[in-house]
Amino acid sequence: MLEVHHIFKTYEGKPLLKDISFKVDTGETICLLGASGSGKSTLLRIIAGLEDPDSGFVSFNGIDLTSTPPHLRDFGLVFQDYALFPHLNVRENVAFGLKMRRLPQDEITQRVANSLETVNLSGFENRQVTDLSGGEQQRVALARALATRPRLLMFDEPLGALDRTLREGLLNELRTILHQTNIPAIYVTHDQEEAFAIADRVLILHDGEIIREGTPADVWAHPEAAFVAEFLGLGNVIEGKVIEKTTKGEWKVESGFGVFVVHCNHKHSKGDNVHLLVRPLSAEQEPNIIWGIVTDVIFQQDRFKVTLDNGLYVYLPQAPKVEEKIEVRVKVECLI
Repeated sequence: MLEVHHIFKTYEGKPLLKDISFKVDTGETICLLGASGSGKSTLLRIIAGLEDPDSGFVSFNGIDLTSTPPHLRDFGLVFQDYALFPHLNVRENVAFGLKMRRLPQDEITQRVANSLETVNLSGFENRQVTDLSGGEQQRVALARALATRPRLLMFDEPLGALDRTLREGLLNELRTILHQTNIPAIYVTHDQEEAFAIADRVLILHDGEIIREGTPADVWAHPEAAFVAEFLGLGNVIEGKVIEKTTKGEWKVESGFGVFVVHCNHKHSKGDNVHLLVRPLSAEQEPNIIWGIVTDVIFQQDRFKVTLDNGLYVYLPQAPKVEEKIEVRVKVECLI
């Protein structure tokens, strides 16, 4: 089990990582999700031993790795730019780390073959990596990482250089491989679709801190923080002011889009400023209604995204006409 203990890191005199702590269990894939500059890659480099924290430490199975150099940590890394050797063929690239460890040639040959089979590249041994597609090159990079039988796999934006079709296909294969090998993994990305597709647990970084942690389904259903809801594009995040508490224990919140009734477990007082998430869903049983004049309608998969003149948007099964005035029941929840 990997454990990250109270990591702090500054960059150019400004705090980049603030008291970061988390665990990765055996066979678990976690995703560090955040915008550019949130510290994801720096945190990964610290775990790999390529960079030192200002304070805090990393341990594996209870052993402090502070004094352990990167090549002795037995962690595999896969990068966005593949980091392959262009003058070596596929077999030689995959075997490189094994030769550095001075393993017997028979074992190297077997491990290379097994790794290439795992990533569906059997028969590519003698191909030059420069002749491969981007997806095939990334498979070679993964095979090279798997060949050393790492205790932990780390991925730094591994699919960022691929087009959408290749990315989706390789993401599915990668998820299958991680489940088959049972190797714990840390996956760094700014793409929420990648994160939610591959992760058992998502950690969202913002302003140097982990502000939300949970399963993809839990984070999607309960973003909790305004930044998380906005970053994931879950709906309309608006500001409001608490008016009163109802006899049913709910809160009435006044906003520029009307008064909403909100059920939440936060402690509020009259006059408190709050953030609300107005889910762009058709919710027939909800007491809250928004209305406006339709300014734009876009078909997305099996529904229509309808934008109103007040800036809010909803998803509807049928498309209204532009300039039509509509009202829609919506789910409204309180954020921190």
